[in-house]
Amino acid sequence: MEIVVYSTPTCGYCHQLKRFLAQRGVNYTERDVSADPAAAAEMVQKTGQRGVPVTVIDGQAVVGFDRARLEHLLDGRNGHHPPSLGVSVADASKFVAKSGGIPLFGALVGGVRSGSLGERIGLMQGDIITEVNLRPVRNVDELGQVMSGLGRGSRLVMVFRRGAEEYRGETVLQ
Repeated sequence: MEIVVYSTPTCGYCHQLKRFLAQRGVNYTERDVSADPAAAAEMVQKTGQRGVPVTVIDGQAVVGFDRARLEHLLDGRNGHHPPSLGVSVADASKFVAKSGGIPLFGALVGGVRSGSLGERIGLMQGDIITEVNLRPVRNVDELGQVMSGLGRGSRLVMVFRRGAEEYRGETVLQ
């Protein structure tokens, strides 16, 4: 599997992408488009995009840090397809810090797709996922790690906060 990451040193999403790939043990070639005009031209030629990050996995381009699309392409190489929660998430600590509140840890739910696993568990926009299957979740990366280890037939037990209350949702993955 050939993976090329087009990035720049100052791009925050590029850093998240590279951390995500490293945590999954994925080898890739990095091309710094800010220092390598040929790499920048190659990226534009392949994708029509000028913004980074761009990841090309066996000829298929992923623009931005699209975790779900990356997981799909990466996991397709070994036949394992981790479940998708069908929710958009961000690190809760970043949003709480911006609002001047007490720092929280977990994955803040920004949206829940109708009919998704997240909806069946009971997640709603604004919830903060703090634990999955007895493993603490301090940020989005940890949530992705836990979910990537699950497969069909696995029991999913999720603990999340909604305001001052703590909730628990449970299901078996199909």
